[in-house]
Amino acid sequence: MSSTLRHPGVRAGRPRGSESIWAALPWIGPVLVLIFGIVIFPAGYMIYSSTRRISQAGTNVEGVGLANFQTVFTDPNLPRILLNTVVWVAVVVTLTVIISLALANFLNKPFPGRTLVRMAVVVPWAASVVMTTTVFYYGLDRDYGIINKFMVDIGLMDAAYGFTKNTTTALAAAIIVGVFVSLPFTTYTLLAGMQAVPGDALEAAKMDGAGPVRTYFSVVLPQLRGALAVAVLINIINVFNNLPILRIMTGSIPGYSADTLMTYIFKVLQFDRRLDVASALSVVNFAVVLVIVAVYVKIVKPMKEV
Repeated sequence: MSSTLRHPGVRAGRPRGSESIWAALPWIGPVLVLIFGIVIFPAGYMIYSSTRRISQAGTNVEGVGLANFQTVFTDPNLPRILLNTVVWVAVVVTLTVIISLALANFLNKPFPGRTLVRMAVVVPWAASVVMTTTVFYYGLDRDYGIINKFMVDIGLMDAAYGFTKNTTTALAAAIIVGVFVSLPFTTYTLLAGMQAVPGDALEAAKMDGAGPVRTYFSVVLPQLRGALAVAVLINIINVFNNLPILRIMTGSIPGYSADTLMTYIFKVLQFDRRLDVASALSVVNFAVVLVIVAVYVKIVKPMKEV
């Protein structure tokens, strides 16, 4: 006989939908307020500002409909800016993932001093991105940069070169810095995934005669699917919205030839004082990120079990 007594007219079961929502509200309420305050409200105000004409003093003058978006999409610099954005994101994320896979595999092996090496990998992540980028920027300076001098001394270059004064080399230098500061997070995410691979699966592969390479690609890598998918997604968002690295490395190049969407928004906002056009650009930037994330999640399905 059950120790729990129920009233004959009362059905046992889960609370109804409205009751469960009200019961959970004290727990999720602060999070909802935070999301509204730092995500929904700013995004809504940004969309509203993109349909207004705003003076350089910040005064909301009048509504202009989609005129600001027309200004954005008819800008002759936009195709080059979009191309730079795609190259910047694709190259940084791809190189970061490839190098992080190698680093995670290395750090997962036992060797003397492994703890110290693991701690050293965290340094670029712990340091300020602005500080790290500034070190690279001045190190590449043509007149007194230590990196320039080192490459001249070992014979890689005949004379010092202004890497941050040329569009191609400045973007290449920014990509190197972007990969450098993205490695710690990605490496540790993949390392955590590797350490979660069941030892029984590795042992079974070894008993079946699989070598290290076959075991890695047939056993370890499939088990990293979830960690890899999440790491790539977060890297895409972070790199796409990155401003400090590109602002420092390509900021001295005149015009818009080295700009991505983020640095272009910065220039329109700071130098042109077009708050309305900058708002329209921000909406476009936000929409592009949402589309990329939606397509990625639809194709990759990062939460799907292996």
